[in-house]
Amino acid sequence: MSAGAIVAMGGGGFSEEPDNPLLDRFALGLARRERPRVCFVATASGDAEGYVARFYRAFAEHDCRPADLGLFDRRVGDLRRFVLEQDVVYVGGGNTASLLAVWRTHGLDSILREALDAGAVLCGVSAGMNCWFQASTTDSYGPELAALHDGLGFVAGSACPHYDGEARRRPVYTSLVRDGFPAGVACDDAAAVLYEGTELVEVVAREPGARAYRVGPDGEEPLEARLL
Repeated sequence: MSAGAIVAMGGGGFSEEPDNPLLDRFALGLARRERPRVCFVATASGDAEGYVARFYRAFAEHDCRPADLGLFDRRVGDLRRFVLEQDVVYVGGGNTASLLAVWRTHGLDSILREALDAGAVLCGVSAGMNCWFQASTTDSYGPELAALHDGLGFVAGSACPHYDGEARRRPVYTSLVRDGFPAGVACDDAAAVLYEGTELVEVVAREPGARAYRVGPDGEEPLEARLL
């Protein structure tokens, strides 16, 4: 795989389903080497120590070399070199808007684009799904869901995680798109979408019945998922 891949998870992963590693294992399996370097980026949670600790516990069970990148108490000097050494960059959940602001302050947004082009796997859950898209639905601005328009744009269109896991996600997202918000992709909590470069190539699920949807102004189109 010359260009990299993006694995956008609607939910799940080690932070939400610690006893079900299927989505995480799927992302690792896309890496360019058998024992990949995997870096966890917990910016969206303010680099929460407990979240980072859960990452290390979970990924100790995989054949990989785990690391983490903190930006609030930054210990990495040469950010570009560090990130480009990673095979998988795994972005945790939390506040999408704050994540984007901090990344741009440190120049991480452009480095991640370079990493993708060089063959890295970029993945994540919730905010770690939203960030790769042009736009998304988010609770970054308060308890009510709102539209976010300034994502990284590595993938055109919009994203909506937790499509079946939070009651307001589906009606808010479909209403936004119907009213002119960029069309895009929604993922159930147990599903993920795989992009190679920027092309959607597969939907995967960690449990039966989970799926993703293309959502446009005329409604939603379910996408069949491969059960992991």
